[in-house]
Amino acid sequence: MDPTIRIDLGRRSYDVRIAPAGLAGVGPAVKEWTGARQVVVLSDTNVAPLYAQGVLDSLAEANIEARLLTFPAGESHKTLATVSGLLDGLLAHEPPIDRKTVLLALGGGVAGDVTGFVAAVALRGLRFVQAPTTLLADVDSSVGGKTGVDHPAGKNLIGAFHQPSGVWIDVETLRTLPRRELRNGLAECVKHAVIRDAAMLDFLDTHAEDLQAGTDGALAFEAGTMTELIARNVAVKARVVSRDEREAGVRSHLNFGHTIGHAIETSVGYDTIRHGEAVALGIVAENALAVARGLLDPNVAQRVKTVLSKLALPTTRPNLDAEDIWRLLRHDKKARDGRVRIVLAKALGNVDLYDDIHTDEVKNALESLA
Repeated sequence: MDPTIRIDLGRRSYDVRIAPAGLAGVGPAVKEWTGARQVVVLSDTNVAPLYAQGVLDSLAEANIEARLLTFPAGESHKTLATVSGLLDGLLAHEPPIDRKTVLLALGGGVAGDVTGFVAAVALRGLRFVQAPTTLLADVDSSVGGKTGVDHPAGKNLIGAFHQPSGVWIDVETLRTLPRRELRNGLAECVKHAVIRDAAMLDFLDTHAEDLQAGTDGALAFEAGTMTELIARNVAVKARVVSRDEREAGVRSHLNFGHTIGHAIETSVGYDTIRHGEAVALGIVAENALAVARGLLDPNVAQRVKTVLSKLALPTTRPNLDAEDIWRLLRHDKKARDGRVRIVLAKALGNVDLYDDIHTDEVKNALESLA
């Protein structure tokens, strides 16, 4: 597949470029996409020691003045407090930032979401570029312009739509990921397969072992396989986002697995479950709900569950608090007039949004996870 994918949004259109072993090229790409003279790199304390210096060097070689701001790693730090600290650092910058300053998000989904939100509000709007370093960010959160932070009432309840000026993906950064973090992204790949690309479920099934292979803790995937997987997923998201930038219609399909998944994630605690693990559980639960409604063939639901298991993603979770999860669903940002809305599959590649979900259906679906 073409390693450059266009997100077609009129004046806000941008490219996603997949470049194996390519972090050294991020500086010229930022110059091409933005013409920046000044860039501030925002990264977390896990990723910055691995990649920040290389990115800063690449920016310098492109004649861009650059500096680094870091923040604590982890979903628990995806907060307004972190945003406030980063804004303090930006506004204390010397030389001062201005509206031509560009931010660069270096890291996983948290780094991208936080940086994008900071870019949306700093000086009433700065441009930013995504340089994701996790599979989850590569295939999902770096594309589409959703930015924001979490709140105790729920995940991603505070934020803004703010599109990047470009996305630079280096497949080789994935080799430093722990396997558990890689699986975060694989859950999103299963989601995209169910909603838009049934053939990708076969691809994931066929390559399940290869994608997780490695020795001595280092991932040893075939770069071409990983590049194809990322490109196929970005292409799915590009088609959806280009049709519906602000989730007024078909973009809601990207929430498949996430509505119940986000509620599980919030209920059990961000430090005890990874996002992709919660999404995998959400996919299983939402498919169980669809089967119970007579929308989805039970054999299809079982096939999806089998692929998730092959990818070492969880498909069971006992002792979930059904009452708490229902409460969170009613306060989800996608709810309307107190009605819970969930995307349900009718077949592979065919999903729809339903706004008549009842508490007993959700409780029964959660029981299927036990």
